[in-house]
This record gives sequence, structure tokens and C-alpha cells, in this order.
Amino acid sequence: MAKKATKKEEKLNLDAVLFKCRDILRAAKNSGSFFEKRDMMLTLVFLRFLGEKYEDGLVVLRNKLAEKGLDPDDENIQKAFFDDPTFTDGTFALPEEARWSTIINKAAPELNVALDTALQAISETLPALKGCFVNGTFTQRNLAANDMKKIIDEVTKISHKTFGEEKDLIGRVYEYFLKEFAVNSTKEEGEFYTPHDIVQLIATVIEPFDGTLYDPCCGSGGMFIQSSELVKAHQGDIGLMKVFGQEKEAATYRLAKMNLALRGINHDLGGESDSTFTNDLHKGIYFDYIMANPPFNLSKYWDEKLNDDSRWIDYATPPTGNANYAWILHMLSHMRPFTGVAGFLLSNGALGDADTIEIRRKLIENDKVEAIIILPRELFITTDISVTFWILNQNKKGGRYHGRELRNREHEILFVDLRTWTENPVKGEQKKKVLLSSNQIQRVADLYHHWQIKGTDGKNFAEPELYRSVGIDEIAANNWSLVPSKYIEFIDHDLEIDYPAEMARIQKEMRELMIREKESQTMLEEAFKGIGYGIR
Repeated sequence: MAKKATKKEEKLNLDAVLFKCRDILRAAKNSGSFFEKRDMMLTLVFLRFLGEKYEDGLVVLRNKLAEKGLDPDDENIQKAFFDDPTFTDGTFALPEEARWSTIINKAAPELNVALDTALQAISETLPALKGCFVNGTFTQRNLAANDMKKIIDEVTKISHKTFGEEKDLIGRVYEYFLKEFAVNSTKEEGEFYTPHDIVQLIATVIEPFDGTLYDPCCGSGGMFIQSSELVKAHQGDIGLMKVFGQEKEAATYRLAKMNLALRGINHDLGGESDSTFTNDLHKGIYFDYIMANPPFNLSKYWDEKLNDDSRWIDYATPPTGNANYAWILHMLSHMRPFTGVAGFLLSNGALGDADTIEIRRKLIENDKVEAIIILPRELFITTDISVTFWILNQNKKGGRYHGRELRNREHEILFVDLRTWTENPVKGEQKKKVLLSSNQIQRVADLYHHWQIKGTDGKNFAEPELYRSVGIDEIAANNWSLVPSKYIEFIDHDLEIDYPAEMARIQKEMRELMIREKESQTMLEEAFKGIGYGIR
């Protein structure tokens, strides 16, 4: 019989580690609000990852020195290379007080001070990480020594060696604590995380492999992290990739800076956290690619100074009580003329809102909308609604693009409906959740790219219940609606039923059932007669 795994032998589970941290923080005194708990945990995880990368960098440095015949343990070599190490792979050279190995060796009562000392040292010695932390994060909360020691022990288990270098682990921790603590948090407050499969879908379709990438509501930076992984998968150089973003929430802005700095991604998130609408930190800059998951149906965004804003001067003023079309026009204003591409998510209501017909009409007539892809329900942890993946393109005239020869797609829009793609349930979640598999994502990308290329007949590009290419005249006839079900053919499977034959089958089964029941009743009466009882 196989031996049962001991606790130490069991494979570590990230959610289990975070669950323990959550329970420690819930029971602890002075642990603060949800946001303070979350920020404390994310800062600890960041310090842990930063320390781990530094330690890994030292191992690589030792090996390189040994390869060159130098003794890494020699006192002179130590002074020359290790007292102030410089790494060429993006690893930060940490001052001693900021190293995780230093922190975990502190006595429990000293941990709060040691952690704030580490943050201060990082801010003073590493300019790229300045502004990532709040002074006094740990000493102001002053968590009990025993509670802090327990959390540090748990965070030490969270390692890229265990859970995978390729994953956005800080984003995953962010998502976990958002889900577990923020029961009443809404996307209105800017607290949202885009699952990996949705980011992979957007990136695989619009292919941000070169140039500049922008996200006007970048959250924890997950779009950038996961896009960089796709770039590397296509043999791209993330060192040449420059990302731009903006985030309104101060804590989330700091998290994004941590996340991007940790990955060595060249970034510009502006000098502060602020609203993209009232203070566009990248005004006048055009980008090659835009990827975004804006807050759905954001109502509290308007300011009087937006009345004559240049972003909607050529269209119409978007509704002041719903930011959906304000996001669209903002992103359009930042797309590089003639080449820019944008892929973003919006709630399905934006496809046919009555109060946005004029903006939608001009977007379609100006050939900015290229594809509308409606997604399955249950893709997100914090909402179960079905949302739409929009693609805007500044060039639908054709030409060479990413190794493909594109045809002229003017006055055509591709509609895709994926609402039935719910066959991949995610286990272990507290609510129903599904995901898109890599094969499904690639199928969508192949479909879109095939529709674009020369040789495809846009007038006859369709598959019932999945996709269809539609001309502007038909869209105009539908009052400029972008609801896919108005254009994609849906088969009424009830019409496939042979009703006379089906009724005959049902009647035959009913007759056979009645005969069997009558036979059973007769057998029962005979049995009772045989023992001298009659049935009345």
C-alpha cells in the first residue's frame, strides 16, 4: 500500500497559504479595514518576491564568477562583486535591511519596525520603486508580534519556485484578497481583477508584440504582466516593450508599480494616481496598442469640466451617468492614427444603449469598430454577467500586418457569440466560474485573423450560432445596434422535430404503459383470490 503523504510532503497550495493569512488577519487586533489588510499582505508578498529574486541573482552571479575561474568566497571577490552587486537581468540589488533573509531572522517583537525599515531602505536606494509604499505601513498598524510572525512564516511559503515564475503571482494574491475580504466591494470603487484567460484572449487577438501598450485603468498591472508573457512566448523582447497606464486608486497604483518593477517591465504610470477622465496623465500621446477592462457602467465619473472635452468633440458628449462610451472615446483619442488597435471589455448594455446611438453611428461610419465578441457568463469571480470584447482599429483598409496580408474591411464588422462556451468549469471556487481554454482562445484568434486576410469573402463569412461578417447597410437598418444576435443566424432546433412522428411515439409508449399496468392489476387480483381475499 502506498504511504500517505505527510504534511511536509504535500504539495503547497497557494489558496491554502493565503487562507491562513486571511484568518490570522481577521482574528488579529489592529489589522484594519479590508484595504489595509490587503495592502499589508501585498506589500509582504512583494518584499518576499523581491528578496527571492535577489537571492536567485546572487546564485547566478556566483556561478558566473566560478565559470570565469574566480572564487566567489574569496574576501576580495566578495568586496568587489557582492558588497554592492549589480545585476543585468533586472534584479534589484537590495540593501541588507531590505532582504527577506534579514527580515525573517528578526525576533517577533522587532518585525513591524524591521519591515518599515526595509521599505524605507528600498525607497531611498532604488528610484524605480519610489512611491510604491506608504511610510509606516507596519508600525502604524502595530500588529501583535505573534500575529505578525505567523503571517511572515506563511508568506515565506509563497515562492516563484513553488508556484511558477510565469504567473502573475502578485496579481493572483490581489485577486484572492479582493475575493475573500471585499464582499461589499464593487467595480465602482475600482477594485477588480481581470482573469488570466480573458487577458490571454485579448492579447492573442490583437497581438501587442511590439511598440507601445496602454491601459487607461490598469489596476494591479495584470494586463501588462500577462501580455509580456505572451511577447516572450513569441520570441519577443520585453526589454523593447514600453507600457503606459493610469490608475485612480492610490493603493492599486502602488501595487501596479510594485508588480511592473518586480518584472523589469519598462513602464510609465504617470507621476500619481488620478482619474483618467479629469486628469489624463498621458494626454497627447498615441499608442500602438490599447488593452483595458474598464469599470462596467461606471456612474460616478463626470465632472463639469468634461462638457467640452476634446475627446468627444468629433462625436457627441457621452452620457454623464454611465462611462462606457466615455471610455471608448478616451481610448480612441489615444490610438495611433492609421495603425492603432484597441481591445477592451464593456458590459453588454453598451451594444445597443438608446442614449448612445449617435456616438455608435459615427464610430461605425468612421470605420473604427472592427469586431464585437460577446463572451460567456461566469468568467469573472466578482460578477457573473456576460460582457463584450470590443476591437477598434484605425486601419481597416488592409496592407501588411504582423506577417499577414490584410484585405480591405471597410464598412464591415465581425460579430462573434461565445455565450455557449461554458464547458470548462473552474473547481474549488465559492461561486460558479468557467474559463476559456487555450484552444478556445486560439480558435477565436484564428477566426478573427482569417476574417482579416486577403482572399476571405467578407460577404459570406459566417457560421450559424457562432459568427458572421456584417456590412454597414444591415447595421444601419438595425438602428446601429451592435448586438450580435441581431446578425448571427440562430437555428430554431425545435423546428427540426418531426412532431407527428414524435406524437405517435409518445402515444405508443402511453398505450404500452397502460397495458402493463392492467396486466399488473390482473396478476394482483388473482394472487389475492388464491389466498381467499377479494379486492373491493
